[in-house]
Amino acid sequence: MKLLLIQAFSLPPDSPGNYRRAGGTKEEALMNHASVAPLLAGVEWDLHPGALAPHGNWPVETREEFAVAGVARLPIVREACESGKYDAIVLLGGGDPGFMEAREIGRRYRIPVTANAHAQMHMAMTLGNRFSFVDISETHNAHMAELVVRYRMADRCASIRNIDYPLPRPAYPAGRATLKGEAERHAAGERSGMLEAAVEAAVAAIAEDGAEVILLGCSAAFWLREPLQARLNEVGWDVPVLEGYRCAIAMAKMLVGLGVDASGITFPGDPPRHRRRRRFV
Repeated sequence: MKLLLIQAFSLPPDSPGNYRRAGGTKEEALMNHASVAPLLAGVEWDLHPGALAPHGNWPVETREEFAVAGVARLPIVREACESGKYDAIVLLGGGDPGFMEAREIGRRYRIPVTANAHAQMHMAMTLGNRFSFVDISETHNAHMAELVVRYRMADRCASIRNIDYPLPRPAYPAGRATLKGEAERHAAGERSGMLEAAVEAAVAAIAEDGAEVILLGCSAAFWLREPLQARLNEVGWDVPVLEGYRCAIAMAKMLVGLGVDASGITFPGDPPRHRRRRRFV
């Protein structure tokens, strides 16, 4: 089995919003490698850094930015499919930019394509009846809410809880608490206000909204998964916390193992071999 992991976008090395090490090995360049390494053990894999961000020198958060980032990585998906080197493609990034279009490309080559939010929601449905997202900002929440509807999970999503620690972007004033700063603080062993907010939001999602599984909305918040899981367990909530990279990789491996990819009804060929008279919504 050989997988290609494609980052949502890449930023210039001098970008203040850069989470990833420029150059080095693929393991060093993969933001969440320590957590996903057990899933990649025994699997051949390559990492594509993603297209240079067409929207600007900062991480994506708005609908416009997700849209242009998605378009920018479609040629990467097509080239990977045409190469015949990969059994599946994993799209990294919590907002799934370009995912449905990439699945359409992959289907034509009979190659499964997975992505973070989509995989998390479907994995959640194997673990409980309803899920909630713990997400990073008002703008990101709006995009995630639309993904919930697009993936037909509206009746399964209990809530999207906003902890208000956005990605570092020019839209926010200097000194504003951001996800990147909180990740660095946690890595240094310091108290993180973002972690405390995530715990509060997750408990409220469980106790007030009816969530049975907790998902992390932004892939850059991956570092929250283990401490958030531990804190929930400490206060007696035996509720799984899922993170996008791991779910998307696990789903890609599963689909390859099952020998299946997306339905040709969901993603018709060009041209389709059959033409139905009626399509249900």
